[in-house]
Amino acid sequence: MEQNILDCVIVGSGPSGFTAAIYAARADLKPELYTGLEPGGQLTTTTEVDNFPGYPDGVTGPQMMLDLQKQAERFDTKVHYELITKVEFSKESGGVHRLWAGNKEILAKTVIISTGATAKYLGLDDEKKYAGGGVSACATCDGFFYKGKEVVVVGAGDTAAEEATYLAKLCSKVTILVRKDFFRASKAMVHRVNNTENIEVKFNHELIAIEGENSLVERAVTINNQTQEVSTIDVHGIFIAIGHKPNTEVFSGQVDLDENGYIKTVPGSSKTNLPGVFAAGDVQDHIYRQAITAAGSGCMAAMDAEKYLAELE
Repeated sequence: MEQNILDCVIVGSGPSGFTAAIYAARADLKPELYTGLEPGGQLTTTTEVDNFPGYPDGVTGPQMMLDLQKQAERFDTKVHYELITKVEFSKESGGVHRLWAGNKEILAKTVIISTGATAKYLGLDDEKKYAGGGVSACATCDGFFYKGKEVVVVGAGDTAAEEATYLAKLCSKVTILVRKDFFRASKAMVHRVNNTENIEVKFNHELIAIEGENSLVERAVTINNQTQEVSTIDVHGIFIAIGHKPNTEVFSGQVDLDENGYIKTVPGSSKTNLPGVFAAGDVQDHIYRQAITAAGSGCMAAMDAEKYLAELE
């Protein structure tokens, strides 16, 4: 039996995957989308989304993903609630790419990778307990909710320094907890932190617990890892800024990745090093990491895939 070769398979189901599906479906590529283990991606762990255009009253992350999915399905995108576990991409122009969801083999002329990135957490049980109630991994997403309040940022790199200086404009006070006695951030970022009046840096401090009432954060419990002294800081928000991990394990050895595991794309496009394989969203963007930029790159990927297919004919 001759196996059906699809025009377009989309791996991942956040804003980039669903936007790619909307554009690919409207271009008559009959895309099939594989959601992975977390349908909707990182946004499903975000309670309120207030910065996505077109939602004047805001929207919850899960609701927005359902809206995007409905729109993709309206144009006959086929959504599979399955995880792609293995891939073998062709290196030839016009070649057929092979993907597997468990034992099921899928053949495709183009593949759009939009598997996103996962925020790294410390691994405390309290982080899960207070997720959406004061614990966040994105200052630009959630900082607005802490206007005029005190918050803690955990981390020592550029992400932590950036989040802290962003939050300092909104919050009355920002305390940065740095595990070692120095920042890993660039000199320019450290300079910005040091020149911001309402930021306090606590070196050799670690977050060991979070306390609160009714699933809302009220205190950060910290330990000075040199003196072993435990203390608490009264705060409403705790931002974990220890980086992100792109979800690219399954593509390792197939497409070119940078030193942090993000997929490398040709500047100004969604093209990877392989013909017919495109990447969109946070899986290839460690700078902006916003729903709206992910959606924009999903549109680019679908248009790049359509153009690639048209040039093969």
